[in-house]
Amino acid sequence: MCERSDRVVEMLLKIAGTAFLVIGGVGIIIPLIPTTPFLLLAAVCYARSSERWYNWLLHNRWFGSYVRNWREGKGIPMRTKILSVMFLIMTIGYSAAFVVPFVIGKVALVLIAVCVSVHILSFPTLEPDAKF
Repeated sequence: MCERSDRVVEMLLKIAGTAFLVIGGVGIIIPLIPTTPFLLLAAVCYARSSERWYNWLLHNRWFGSYVRNWREGKGIPMRTKILSVMFLIMTIGYSAAFVVPFVIGKVALVLIAVCVSVHILSFPTLEPDAKF
């Protein structure tokens, strides 16, 4: 029975990884969607579910450089950082202003946005002339 649950978890991780990969791929085309965080999530899902899929992602000509640059400590491009923080502020700002009716909820959302923004901006920045 344990083997069956392992297979289910493996399949769910592959599905989640593929969903993150698709969103990250869309982020390459649409500048409002950050690419790197979604590709990193895909890499984590694939690394925990399939060595073959993880290696495919690392060596993919469109997505591999994002994950390899992160793994090698080169960081995230400044553009990705800025877009991620902007997208975060817009979505959480909208929720805090128009969706959440309680003051404590609004304050919590703003604190989350500030903390996540600081976290994103604290990552190393990929130098412009680094291979990307």
